[in-house]
Amino acid sequence: MAVKDRVEAVLNVGLRVPSIMLLDVLYRWDVSSFFQKIQRSSLSNNPLFQYKYLALYLHYVGYILSLVLLTLPRQHLVKLYLYVLTALLLFAGHQVSRDYVRSELESGHEGPVYLDPLSMNRFTTALIGQLVVCTLCSCVMQTKRIWLFSAHLLPLVARLCLVPLETTVFINKFSMIFTGLEVIYFLASNLLVPYNLAKTAYKELVQVVEVYGLLALGMSLWNQLVLPVLFMCFWLLLFALQIYSYFSTRDQPTSRERLLFLFLTSIAECCSTPYSLLGLVFTVSFIALGVLTLCKFYLQGYRAFMNDNTMHRGMTEGITLLILAMQTGLIELQVIHRAFLLSIILFIVVASILQSMLEIADPIVLALGASRDKSLWKHFRAVSLCLFLLIFPAYMAYMICQFFHMDFWLLIIISSSILTSLQVLGTLLIYVLFMVEEFRKAPVENMDEVIYCVNGTYRLLEFLVAVCVVCYGVSETVFGEWSVMGSTIILVHSYYNVWLRAQLGWQSFLLRRDAVNKIKSLPTASDAQLRQYNDICAICYQDLNSAVITPCSHFFHAGCLKKWLYVQETCPLCHAQLKSQSAPATLAPDAETPPANQRPAGQEDSTAGREEKVGCTTQSSPSSSSSSSHMGDTHPHPPPPPVQEGAEPQPNPGRTLSDNQEL
Repeated sequence: MAVKDRVEAVLNVGLRVPSIMLLDVLYRWDVSSFFQKIQRSSLSNNPLFQYKYLALYLHYVGYILSLVLLTLPRQHLVKLYLYVLTALLLFAGHQVSRDYVRSELESGHEGPVYLDPLSMNRFTTALIGQLVVCTLCSCVMQTKRIWLFSAHLLPLVARLCLVPLETTVFINKFSMIFTGLEVIYFLASNLLVPYNLAKTAYKELVQVVEVYGLLALGMSLWNQLVLPVLFMCFWLLLFALQIYSYFSTRDQPTSRERLLFLFLTSIAECCSTPYSLLGLVFTVSFIALGVLTLCKFYLQGYRAFMNDNTMHRGMTEGITLLILAMQTGLIELQVIHRAFLLSIILFIVVASILQSMLEIADPIVLALGASRDKSLWKHFRAVSLCLFLLIFPAYMAYMICQFFHMDFWLLIIISSSILTSLQVLGTLLIYVLFMVEEFRKAPVENMDEVIYCVNGTYRLLEFLVAVCVVCYGVSETVFGEWSVMGSTIILVHSYYNVWLRAQLGWQSFLLRRDAVNKIKSLPTASDAQLRQYNDICAICYQDLNSAVITPCSHFFHAGCLKKWLYVQETCPLCHAQLKSQSAPATLAPDAETPPANQRPAGQEDSTAGREEKVGCTTQSSPSSSSSSSHMGDTHPHPPPPPVQEGAEPQPNPGRTLSDNQEL
């Protein structure tokens, strides 16, 4: 059953490709220039070419027929192609009969065919061909009345009956007329079929629109016609024909530079119409999807397909190509200009693919560095991909600067590749820090501060690159040629890549400063309190050699609680608000401390310390905060501490992590 479904899917796409090709040819065809060429040729006296408006109407009729073929259901489309195939077979049969009659007239032999070896050979060859045509027509039309497709056998039968050669010519024409009458009768008997199909389709469309709406109708047609795959196959066929036509006309080998130019010009030739441009867009989308899928498979193996990310579908790259092509008027340019513009657009698309690859690799590489996985093959795959993402964008930026003069637009284009390399460099540095801590067999006390400095450094470099791009653009606008588009791009770039980055960086700095101040305001547990408490930190599950005490009497590592406060200002266990205190009150050593952090059943201390590393990867990682909240919620909530006389009870609103996680 699976094989049948695949065959039907292939037919559903393959049988619709000619309709797209016909639309593309009709778009390229200029009726006015065509008739001007006809008037200058010897065909100007032909009555078929004397009515320009009739041909113009037929041009639009061709559009309608192409759209009908594109939207026909698969069953009717298969029948239509079978009818066309039968007509072609009948035409081939009559061509064989005409060639046979012509060869007999040239030979001049009017006796029995078996007396002349050459005549017998011609007769046998023509008879076998005609029988094959009849059999194929009968099989295609699924009928046993083979005589319906045997009219082209009449000249052979007449020759076998010793009919004069002049009469054989007349019989051949009669057989062609008879076949034509059969075709006309068949078309007349099925004349109302298109009307009935259109009527049925209209009723179904009206019902779907009334029940589900236009959006559901569009999605249904999109899925049934498989438009992305259809346009991709159409464009690949165009590209293959273009490459074949080039190499079939050249005898000398092509150099490497010539091959690159051939590649760009072939792509430029294959995107000169809206249909071919859509085909290129979907082709780029599928190529991007394949590259991103291969990247995930290279990093994680078959586990990569279990949790598929809908953001990495390749559509971003295709939409980017479509927007740039529409803004620059790509299909209206000459082939050479279109090829050079395509080189820049494809550079932007490749840079977007590399950025998506980094988004896939970054969390995997950091999680691998923070884990205890000692598989050298996994580490080699992660590091090798990061090195590729570090070197290749820089090489791309260098190569495009060699071909084009540096200006504001080129600087914006290559800035994305430079930022990708900087981000990969920061990821590799954090990975190296994790591995150094792993080999030391002991946690580094200030690892979070070191990672924050590394992140801050390459974020600062990204910010400086964005500022340099804006400054260069402003200088070029002031001292060079001013344009509305250039000024708009500068404003958008300044807002998104300069102002928002500066604002986020400053907010992150303020959050870290507030977290440090809150930690300093909390009391530190004494050795007697730690011995009496005799438990672990509820965030990292490590022993409490030192701890701070929250106002709700919970014990945590100072570093663990500080990382928690980067996300929200509540206690990880009871979710009470943690406010800075100017004069923190310490608990008495002999006071009874409630068992706030009970060790959960089934947890092992050997897997405890690595959760802290993953929390250090970013300054406010949602994954680390949710993980900490989950670990904290598994502990039983302690009883509230005794309220001292004259003091207000501590608030315990019981909020969850999702209520407070605003970062």
